[in-house]
Amino acid sequence: MSGWLCLCVAIVSLLLAVVCVSYYLGLLSDITVLAGSPPIKKITFAYKFNEGPYKTCAQLLKESRSIGPKLSCIGVFYDDPKKVPGPQCRYAIGSILSEGQNKADEELMNRYETSGFNIFSFPEVTHVVTTSLPHRAFFSFLLRVRRVYPRLELYIKERRLCAHPFLEIYSEGQVQFMAPLARQGDFYVPEARHVDRRLSEEELHSDTDVSGADSNSEYSSGSGVFLSDSRDTSPAASSVHSVDHRGRSSGGYSFKELDLEQPGRHTEEEKESFHEDAVQKSLEVPTQEWLGVVGGEE
Repeated sequence: MSGWLCLCVAIVSLLLAVVCVSYYLGLLSDITVLAGSPPIKKITFAYKFNEGPYKTCAQLLKESRSIGPKLSCIGVFYDDPKKVPGPQCRYAIGSILSEGQNKADEELMNRYETSGFNIFSFPEVTHVVTTSLPHRAFFSFLLRVRRVYPRLELYIKERRLCAHPFLEIYSEGQVQFMAPLARQGDFYVPEARHVDRRLSEEELHSDTDVSGADSNSEYSSGSGVFLSDSRDTSPAASSVHSVDHRGRSSGGYSFKELDLEQPGRHTEEEKESFHEDAVQKSLEVPTQEWLGVVGGEE
């Protein structure tokens, strides 16, 4: 009898331990995805850019923490690993030096720069898609892959939102996830723009060789996002208007909802008139040279 009692106590204790560990790791945490205010304000951060599978970002995260152990860390992920090969996935990892009106510590900033980190700033936006999860070392990575990002993807898809790139802010035992709904182009570090332009130019040359004519695409390689040539600080000028391959605008409205005409519905007279207008405008407006698909700073 005492043996059975000890066995029952051991089983109950084991189950309680499993529940406690699962709760601590966030396995039982409810994931609530919302569209609202961002978890961070305008930030200045130190970062290193890399291309490769996202699971390899742990080393950069460790390096960044070793320089500023008290700082919140940040990860910015630009590509969908389901659509972009692992070696070509772009990401930036670093630490937040200042937020809002606070100024960054010059000495700490110099330490990061000496270690090969770059300095960049993200603006504060009014609306983002966001959620959070407890941050518990390696297990948090598994939870992000298996639980968080599928929820974020479903939320964005159901509401036909244009939200990119994905940011992760690691602070005080929590991971804050956010994807901006406006000014997305301002969240692309210069290296990400250069890689985008390089890949797009390669695709452009490939298309030219096959078709014998140049054909610029409006989409950035892999992510389907058009980026402007400059990072304007004004919300109106720096907003990025992206259109995905199904014809959605950045606000998530379809052609049908906007009552726009679909291609192929013009009459012959309309086509001829449109062609004449286009020729006339081409004579009046000087030709603008585009650097591949995505403009960027040299």
